[in-house]
Amino acid sequence: MANIKSAKKRIRQTEKRTIRNRYYIAGARTYVKETRQLVDAGKLDEAEVMGRKAYSALDKAARKGVIHRGNAARRKGRLMAYVAAAQAAAE
Repeated sequence: MANIKSAKKRIRQTEKRTIRNRYYIAGARTYVKETRQLVDAGKLDEAEVMGRKAYSALDKAARKGVIHRGNAARRKGRLMAYVAAAQAAAE
């Protein structure tokens, strides 16, 4: 356990940030997961709507500094490519 005052403060700050960051990353992860499930179920219209929510959540997480912007871009690209491939296969 930390004995120095600044180390104790740093621990408190880290706990607060971890809780706050978990909200953004969990939300983004949930939307991505739901989008993939909808694509797998063949509900492409709903998947497209959910994909936009996932896109927004990933952007928000990147803006808040929860995830790196490159990480968000990669996740968005992969997700949209997955949805687009399913739509192309359906047509």
